[in-house]
Parts: sequence; C-alpha cells; structure tokens
Amino acid sequence: MNKRLLVAACAFTIGALTLSACGGDGGGASSDTVTLKLVAADYGDKASNSSNAYWKDVAQRFTAAHPKIKVDVQVINWNDIDAQVKTMIQSGNVPDVLQTGGYADKVADDLLYKADEVLSVKTQANLIDSFAKAGQVDGTQYGIPFVSSARAFFYNKEVFAKAGISEPPKTWDDIKAAAEKIKAKVPGVTPYALPLGPEETQGESLIWELGNGGGFTDSGGKYTLNSPANIETFSWLKENLVEPGLTYANPATTDRKTAFADFAAGKTAMLNGHPSLIQMSKEGKVDYGVAPIPGKKGALRSTLGVADWMMAFKDGGHKDEVRAFLDFAYSKENTLKFDETYNLMPVTEDTLQEMTGNGKHKDLEPFFELLPNAVFYPLGDTTWDAVSAEIKKSGGTAVKDPTKVLGQLQKNAEDTVSDQ
Repeated sequence: MNKRLLVAACAFTIGALTLSACGGDGGGASSDTVTLKLVAADYGDKASNSSNAYWKDVAQRFTAAHPKIKVDVQVINWNDIDAQVKTMIQSGNVPDVLQTGGYADKVADDLLYKADEVLSVKTQANLIDSFAKAGQVDGTQYGIPFVSSARAFFYNKEVFAKAGISEPPKTWDDIKAAAEKIKAKVPGVTPYALPLGPEETQGESLIWELGNGGGFTDSGGKYTLNSPANIETFSWLKENLVEPGLTYANPATTDRKTAFADFAAGKTAMLNGHPSLIQMSKEGKVDYGVAPIPGKKGALRSTLGVADWMMAFKDGGHKDEVRAFLDFAYSKENTLKFDETYNLMPVTEDTLQEMTGNGKHKDLEPFFELLPNAVFYPLGDTTWDAVSAEIKKSGGTAVKDPTKVLGQLQKNAEDTVSDQ
C-alpha cells in the first residue's frame, strides 16, 4: 500500500524490533530497561512525509506510557528493506518485529511468534476477519495485517453517457455490451483496460477468475491454475474482449501503471482499480464512478484484497514487551493516523467504522463495503513467491492460448511444490 501496495499494492514494511536488554528472558519484562528495535518500511514518497516521523512519534508516546520499554526506530525504503532484513537475520541481528509484504518464508524458518502470543485478545479480535485469516499458515496466524488495499470496478461516467450506457455493468456480458457501444460511439477510447503485463498479471487474472468461481488454489490450498473455470475465464476474455478489439491490442505486455494512467487521462473507459486511482482520476478531471466488480453471472460480493504485514520474531525472547508495543501500535488513534496520512485502507474493525462514518472518506466507501469479504493470494504458502513470479512472466499470454499457458503454469507450480 505504498507505491507497491496501492499503486497497487499497493506494500510496506515495518521491520524489526530488536530487543537489546540488560536483563529479561523469554517470559516477561525484567526490572531493567528493554530496547525494542523497530524496522519499518517507508511509505512516504519524499523526505517530508517519510514514515520515520510517524514511527518516532509512536515510539515516544509508547515509552512515555511504558518507561521500561524503549523503541529504536529504523525506517528503510521499499527497494532495500527486504535485502537489509535478510542480512540482519543472517548476521544474527534478528528483528523482534518486522512489517513487510510477506511472512511465509519466516514461518517456514520457524522465526516468528504466533499472532496470539504477541497480541492481546482484544487487539486480535479487532482485526478484520478476512485479513486475519489471510495471515494464517496451516490454520495458525503468524502474519498480522497492518494496512490494506482492495479492488473495485472503475468507469468513466462521461464516456458512458456519450455511449448511451445508463449504469455500470454487473456481468461479463454487460461489460462486453458496454464495450461494443463505446467502441462504436466514442472512437479513440479503449473500452476496457485489461492489464495482464508482468507488473501485476496475478492481480487482474485472479479478479477475473473469481468472477467465474475459479482462483489459484482449491479449498485445501492445492494449486488449480488450469482449472476448467480458469480456462473458461481466459477463453471468454480472448473471444469477447481481445479478439474483437475491445481492449488493448496486446494485454500481455500492458502493465497496470499504463492502464491507470490511461483511465486518469480519459483514454480508457473501464478497468479494475484500487483506491490510488481515485486521486489520479480527480487530478485528471475524470468524472469517474466506482462499483462492485462484475462477475460472469452478477456483481461480486468479494474483492481482491492486498495487505502488508507485521510479524514478531522469537529470537529476542521478549514476548510480553512486544505484545505491549503491538497493542499500542494497533490502537485506533495510531492506525487511523497512519491510514489517513498515506491514503491506505484499514485492517481493524474500529478504524474501518471510524473511516466509514466520519464523512472524510466518502470516495472510499465502495471499497470499505467490500473489505470484509476480501479474497487473497495464497500468502501462507512458501511456494507462492515463485509461482507468482511465473504467472507474472507468462500468465497474460493465456488470452491467446488458455489451455496451453495455464497448463504450463500449473506444471511449474506443481514442480515448485515438489522441490520443497
């Protein structure tokens, strides 16, 4: 949800809370002062709005309330944080708390506390359920959601009016019918943006597959990339949008960044987008609308959810001090301030209610309604990063030959699983 999470995904990283203490062991705080080292990803796009100021303020107020626990804040930019955290772990300077884009590899290496070990019952219960479940590995939660993003359907109201379309589409056939009208009556505008390029093929693919009852895995977590439902989805896209010229000439080489820029410039009429597209559309003076994502048979009640994650490392052994800090960090006062500062979506029920009801975030309300039913990538699977990378490389070409491309992706995924 910085440039990664919301601009897409859209991600972010907090980092490591390293406990350097004069005393104390795994159970509780000693009479000596404990120092937690917090490493966080920087969500700011310039020095003046760096996340460093936010975390320094949180740390100071936390220590004022807990004088025997100090917090050493380290904020690292998104390009460097994963590599630096990896070095920390390899060198034995293991973080106590890390907030980043993924947690499964840390779980596989047995580095993390379970969420219920470092969150109070009240804080854990306050997490939006769909996001909390997305932090699970084999039914146990390790990843603690920190900020989120979601997807919804954007459409250009002015273009729709020119084409004689009175309401946003609810089904795939509605999308096709609207696209045909736009192509005929509003020349020069791409009717539907279908960004299946390597930037985020997996996102656009999953949105469409969900609309047909498909997805990347089955209920047991087994990869189903070439399921009949997924093949049918890409066959529909090929026959109804790509071949009739109702989208980009080559979706497999078109990135989300391009699609968003085109929508904000009035050059395309429909697409799936996340909240960052709202501000882009306003800046481009586009009269836009937001609606639930159309599915094959009707508008979806769910959406693709994206989250950045907090996690707590066991190495320092200061479970109680970490719990105190995380409970403080997840208070409504702090999460609301962070979400509003960086235009992100909440992951806690009280902050969601506050942002929904205070009138300041009316533009985001369609997303708020979809958040509780968000569907996620298989983040708890340690093979997902490798499988996702393969989808980004070639998944978009499935609009040319669905059976062949999805079949090869499924084989690659199975090989990745067997190699572990």
